Amino acid sequence: MLQYLGALRYIRDFGEDVTDRTGVGTRSVFGYQMRFNLEKGFPAVTTKRLAWRAVVGELLWFLEGSTDERRLAEITYGKPREELTDKRTIWTANAEAQGAELGYKNGRLGPVYGFQWRNFDGAEFNSAPHLRGTDQITWLINEIKTNPDSRRLILSAWNPNQIDKMALPPCHTMAQFRVMNGKLSCQLYQRSADMFLGVPFNIASYSLLTHMLAQICNVQVGEFIWTGGDCHIYNNHFDQVQQQLERIPTRKSPLLMMPEFTNLDQLLSTKTTDYTLIGYNPMDSIKAPMAV
Repeated sequence: MLQYLGALRYIRDFGEDVTDRTGVGTRSVFGYQMRFNLEKGFPAVTTKRLAWRAVVGELLWFLEGSTDERRLAEITYGKPREELTDKRTIWTANAEAQGAELGYKNGRLGPVYGFQWRNFDGAEFNSAPHLRGTDQITWLINEIKTNPDSRRLILSAWNPNQIDKMALPPCHTMAQFRVMNGKLSCQLYQRSADMFLGVPFNIASYSLLTHMLAQICNVQVGEFIWTGGDCHIYNNHFDQVQQQLERIPTRKSPLLMMPEFTNLDQLLSTKTTDYTLIGYNPMDSIKAPMAV
């Protein structure tokens, strides 16, 4: 993850100080890219601990198509919501703030990522059955299998028709997949990138998604390319960034171990505990406040 540390250092040293929606203020650059070779290991940050269970839980939640923050808690912790009243997730603050402002109750978030992935532009996202939109994940799997040379393998979470109904408009807006010489690569475009808290999580999430799709489609993994729009360090994260940059990273990347599955239904029956990073020995966590 030397690329990531280099990005932190570049933004700290050369970014511009600007105001932002949250009122915290940031130091930002517009436009940055990092590349990770997934054949050589999994890109998990080692200069602080990656919240791996939360990464897996959120991704399974997205793939399920849920818009319910309490369902995310169930997936992440492996227990029914009645036993999780004191457990928070990375989406709890958004449900309590923006979700409540939009009138949503009981952890509902509106048509956020998972809804767009499985039901793009569908209606009635808080009732069942959904009036179905486009199931992008099913479409993407079929296209990779039947048309691997396509340059149109796009997964989009950005839906202008429903942005105003979302508790949080998508930060990681679009991913493009490409199969070359039997290897599946993914390039993510992230319009807004919290470099200290969010980006290591996002890199891990979409790298894991690439591995999952490759296994279902019976191809190997290639690269994960992260492309950021507004790449920023919040003004209340500079001490934490300095602490992280003073640490020496582990040069050997961990290896991902996943359960066996050959289709989406089998994938969705897996649990967070089924996914492990072999040889992952990170340094201690570095706490920082999340800007909401």
